[in-house]
Amino acid sequence: MTVTGPQGFRAAGVAAGIKASGALDFTLVVNDGPLDVAAGVFTRNVIKAAPVLWSQEVLKQQRLKAVVLNSGGANAATGPGGFQDTHATAEKVAEALGAGAIEVAVCSTGLIGERLPMDAVLAGVGTAVAALEASDQASLNAATGVMTTDTKPKQAFAKHESGWSVGGFAKGAGMLAPNLATMLSVLTTDAVADKETLDRALRAATHVTFDRLDVDGGTSTNDTVLVLASGASGVEPTEAELAELITTVSRDLVLQLRADSEGATKDVDITVQGAESEADAIAVARTIAEDNLVKTALFGSDPNWGRIAMALGRVPARIDPETVSIAVNGVTLFAKGMPAADRSEADLTGRAINIVVDLGVGSAESMIYTTDLSHGYVEENSAYSS
Repeated sequence: MTVTGPQGFRAAGVAAGIKASGALDFTLVVNDGPLDVAAGVFTRNVIKAAPVLWSQEVLKQQRLKAVVLNSGGANAATGPGGFQDTHATAEKVAEALGAGAIEVAVCSTGLIGERLPMDAVLAGVGTAVAALEASDQASLNAATGVMTTDTKPKQAFAKHESGWSVGGFAKGAGMLAPNLATMLSVLTTDAVADKETLDRALRAATHVTFDRLDVDGGTSTNDTVLVLASGASGVEPTEAELAELITTVSRDLVLQLRADSEGATKDVDITVQGAESEADAIAVARTIAEDNLVKTALFGSDPNWGRIAMALGRVPARIDPETVSIAVNGVTLFAKGMPAADRSEADLTGRAINIVVDLGVGSAESMIYTTDLSHGYVEENSAYSS
């Protein structure tokens, strides 16, 4: 079990009829307590979907009884009507659970700019409530119900030696360059935690996991990561312990998201070290990750360090060409302003690629998780609206 692995949670994933295919498209996660503490992080995109605006508002109290999610429509850029649809969905879930609408977060994913089929959405609430379980199948169905262009559900779970645990699922295959979150993810824990501790632990975890995934530079209108704490284990971990286990589960989900991203044939880790500040390290790594010339070279298994040097050299950070070094899959190809080895010495024929850039001007470092840019990515994103 994943999202229902921690004690105190039930979940369901059902076919509400939002998708014409009849696939699972509606997910519900319920916290049975005894605690109902929650925290969330959301997209920094100025164009925010109605569910994001709603969930940001209800999370101000940092209490959630449930999260309801749909695929098949993002409910983004839909005006006041779209927000009313989100409100109606939360009210319907609250009514079915004997809760208040302010205790229900809403998430949506799919095509931007279209209203949801509300007859199907509202009917799906009853179907999902009837299907709620704390089981392997319920966890899997919940993770499947949020998929769009994903080819497989993404789930993760980790248990602390003292008995409490963290579980969750995530979805996302394209438009992945989050600012604080990536697409949709729901995390659960049966740890005892207060609002402030849970919030800080989630932000510490997303800072080094979800916010470090950058497939294509696209920050979605709907990016949301939520964590719900039931306290059902009766164990109160330290803030550091809580952040560490949430980070472990989040990183597992991020690597699954990367592996299933649209058209990817390479899993690329870009580490920038020796930076003057963490902000500089992140900016350099993200610029390299988003550069199309770098990404196409990686698709061709070409260790073209010149493209990496070009990309990092255009970042407004402290960079000294004489102190920069670039290593690809363990081979230093550029150092002290000149080639350090023949590029053919770096083998990129496998799926895993590790790029390490040392700026040599400080002690800060950071990593970005990315992919290559393939024919498959272009073909998939040009053939349909998503």
